[in-house]
Amino acid sequence: MTKQFGRREFLYLGSATAGTLLLKACTPTTTTSSPEASPAASAAGDVIKVGILHSLSGTMAISEKSVVDAEQLAIEEINAAGGVLGKKIEAVVEDGASDWPTFNEKAKKLIDQDKVATVFGCWTSASRKAVLPTFESKNHMLWYPVQYEGQECSKNIFYTGAAPNQQIEPSVDWLLQKYKGQPFFLVGSDYVFPRTANTIIKAQLAAKGGKVVGEDYIPLGGTEVTPIISKIKAAMPNGGVIYNSLNGDSNVAFFKQLQGAGMGPDKYPSMSVSIAEEEVKAIGVEYLKDHYAAWNYFQTVDTPESKKFVEAFKKKYGDDRVVNDPMEAAYIMVYLWKQAVEKAGTFEDLEKVRAAAYGQKFAAPEGEVTLEPNHHLAKVVRIGQVRDDGLFNVVYDTKTAVKPVPWNQFVTETKGYACDWSDATKGGRYKVS
Repeated sequence: MTKQFGRREFLYLGSATAGTLLLKACTPTTTTSSPEASPAASAAGDVIKVGILHSLSGTMAISEKSVVDAEQLAIEEINAAGGVLGKKIEAVVEDGASDWPTFNEKAKKLIDQDKVATVFGCWTSASRKAVLPTFESKNHMLWYPVQYEGQECSKNIFYTGAAPNQQIEPSVDWLLQKYKGQPFFLVGSDYVFPRTANTIIKAQLAAKGGKVVGEDYIPLGGTEVTPIISKIKAAMPNGGVIYNSLNGDSNVAFFKQLQGAGMGPDKYPSMSVSIAEEEVKAIGVEYLKDHYAAWNYFQTVDTPESKKFVEAFKKKYGDDRVVNDPMEAAYIMVYLWKQAVEKAGTFEDLEKVRAAAYGQKFAAPEGEVTLEPNHHLAKVVRIGQVRDDGLFNVVYDTKTAVKPVPWNQFVTETKGYACDWSDATKGGRYKVS
């Protein structure tokens, strides 16, 4: 069941800014990741087609292009190891172009024309919300790799990024301890994820004695950030915590002007939930050093699987590349889909694949993850601080995996609700208390 949002939260339905400041994708609309698979082989049924749907152009290309790289790496590795059910995976890559109607058009194409077995895609909640009706009406399957605002639990989506209780809520708790008594100012892009995230943060702070002194938004891709910085300084003249849910290119202007205004992390520490290693590299470490981000994975996580992932990614794409949480979540979701298909013994019967997915475990770079019946992963929570080389020092982690809670327990309307798709009597939303 999908929560309905008000008109203001759905401002994202218009097109996002078309041009990215940092990346101009020249990737063709459709490519295949399995060059050894010929048209004849495809016609003979020796390949499984999957869709990859992300922004390769527009304001979100700064983040999403690398997610495609990670998905392609996983597909290449799986094919090299024998494929899935003895078949090679062939990826059909489509550009959502940071435009939500385009995402939905491309989703329909992948399902109806390309006949893909599943789709790996989206970044923003705006794009996910845009394609959700298509996946539900066609009873198809989307794997979504990015942390998000929760308040959703669809039978047709597997969410491999963090739910709010695996990112937002722990980071707010940590900030309350680290910066006792400091006020909070909430900054976000004007679409569903930041607005819903900030609703959760305000409810959490109210319950725990925190203080919000301001909240403001700019259009996704917008770069006119001077007014918002002036508001932060006026509301917190002596300093305070900035909780940042800006997405895409807006972060470039925001952090450059924040530093230009003399508002460094010593007095105005920020916690970001959409800035990771790739964005730090693109924006410039000099603007982000000592600021914080909350994720489940950082490149510096010291596990054998992380080292293997980093090495394989750099070998394929270059030593100057970095990996991050959404890339890792995108990489592992391809493997989780593979495991579910192999357990089900079919890639065509999506009901069997869904049922087989529940309980799947994977030794991920972030640590072992488990796919829960609510279509989310149990994951370790981490907070990192940007260091001189643009990577993150992990300053906090939960040590063990935190189970996902899609329906928020701080928000009155969803408190006491849960999701369980393994039980037909429960489904996407049921009352537990």
